[in-house]
Amino acid sequence: MNVAAKPRKTTFKHVEAEWYNYYHTLNEINRLREEITFPFREVDDENTGGGKSNLPGNPTERIATRLATNKKLEYLNEIAEAIEKVYNALPDDYKKLVRLKYWNRSNKLTWEMIANELHVSKRQAMRWRDDIVFATIEVLGWR
Repeated sequence: MNVAAKPRKTTFKHVEAEWYNYYHTLNEINRLREEITFPFREVDDENTGGGKSNLPGNPTERIATRLATNKKLEYLNEIAEAIEKVYNALPDDYKKLVRLKYWNRSNKLTWEMIANELHVSKRQAMRWRDDIVFATIEVLGWR
């Protein structure tokens, strides 16, 4: 019998924080793409006697290379895609929990209030939360 190892508490908290910050992550992805695609100022190499640059000569290729190799953008995309994949696979009740717990602007709902809204017990709502976070951890391949 293969039992999945329980994730570390810090991993659980980190993934839960990513759910809370999902829309901030999307905004950061858009900001980074914009910054890479339209840099404030392109620095030209004035080294006339040196060797060739390792960057492609075509500006479109250069932008594509920067987009493909930016570590922060890659990391944020991985997080956003994992959250989207898990969210899209959730049943409607779980999706409602996500909207109430993580994506609610006021963020003042207690577990009791969320459970009431979902017509389940507080413990059941927390089990659903655990399922959502564990599924996200699995999609990300974290431990």
